[in-house]
Amino acid sequence: MKILLLGEYSRLHNSLKEGLVASGHQVSLIGFGDSFKNFPVDYKLYKKWDSGFLKKVKVGIHKLSGFDISSYLTYLQVKRNQSAFKGFDVVQLINENTFYCDYFFEKKILDFIFKNNANVFLLSCGTDYENINYCFEHPDFKSVVQPYLEGKISDKDFASDLKFRKGAFRRLHQFIYSNVKGVIASDIDYHIPLMGNANYIGMVPNPVNTEKMVFNPLVIQDNIVIFLGINIEGYYKKGSDYFEHALEIIQQKYSGTVEIIITRSIPYDQYIQSYNRAHIVLDQVYAMDQGYNALEAMAKGKVVFTGAEPAFYDYYSLKEKVAVNALPDVNYLVNKLSYLIENPQEIVNIGKRARDFVDSQHNFKTSALKYLDLWKQYM
Repeated sequence: MKILLLGEYSRLHNSLKEGLVASGHQVSLIGFGDSFKNFPVDYKLYKKWDSGFLKKVKVGIHKLSGFDISSYLTYLQVKRNQSAFKGFDVVQLINENTFYCDYFFEKKILDFIFKNNANVFLLSCGTDYENINYCFEHPDFKSVVQPYLEGKISDKDFASDLKFRKGAFRRLHQFIYSNVKGVIASDIDYHIPLMGNANYIGMVPNPVNTEKMVFNPLVIQDNIVIFLGINIEGYYKKGSDYFEHALEIIQQKYSGTVEIIITRSIPYDQYIQSYNRAHIVLDQVYAMDQGYNALEAMAKGKVVFTGAEPAFYDYYSLKEKVAVNALPDVNYLVNKLSYLIENPQEIVNIGKRARDFVDSQHNFKTSALKYLDLWKQYM
């Protein structure tokens, strides 16, 4: 089949593409590369007038007229390269706002895609209309809405999530749902909010190219290395404040036993190199399940602090720990880290089980086949 994957988050579509190509399919990936992470794409889109002086001009124009010049310039990129966006057997959108445009231009782009491709599917792997509303309606559900409700994130910094609750994006959501063949979730965080939705056709675990993830069983000879990779823009969304405070305590408590590595908003390749020596990786606090960064670290045999709630263990029928469930509680995190530091064999054991779990449930070729089965079922 000829397949178009639109958009990229955390290398999900890259891994899916690799799995699909391995099955003999022709796949194109178009997107922005996910900001500073700069993931590879076959055709790159550029969000223009989005920094420096031009951004100030853009904001001024928008305030005066309501016209978003960045959205218009993205639309022009698509329009000038129409042949790259039509004639596919399957198209998958990575989000309800794949092109980061305002309602008017996003709808124009999507309208062209729907009219020129027979089978379009939507992936729920980040904030969207159904997900954000579910999280607000269920404030106890572990999600990025929790730090916002606690006042840690301003409306401005949470605007990219809040927009899905507004009228324009509600209409966009309805437009997309009336045109896609189905919606697929990437993990438990998105599966639960979609349960019972008529458009929801199932969950396919995040694909991970384990062939690129070298597994070396953890060996602890000297210091235990703990890694925290901070994305400045998502500092509170990931719960990095809890991790940093916990690490300050751990550094004092085990000064001669641990080595702590902290990075801030570095490109993906540098990020990977930075944590390769780590035994423990601190990923995120506000999650039910693992996202892509956590899964890659688990594939390398790291012990990852991330989402690993009971719902996750139940879904996969797991009896033993494959990751450490992180919570927004400094004392809890310190206790969990302390236990591992004082029981290094448990680090080795969890790391081995983590790799086995990713191999069995997230292999990119297996995931690609599951996507193909779902697409064919609803085409």
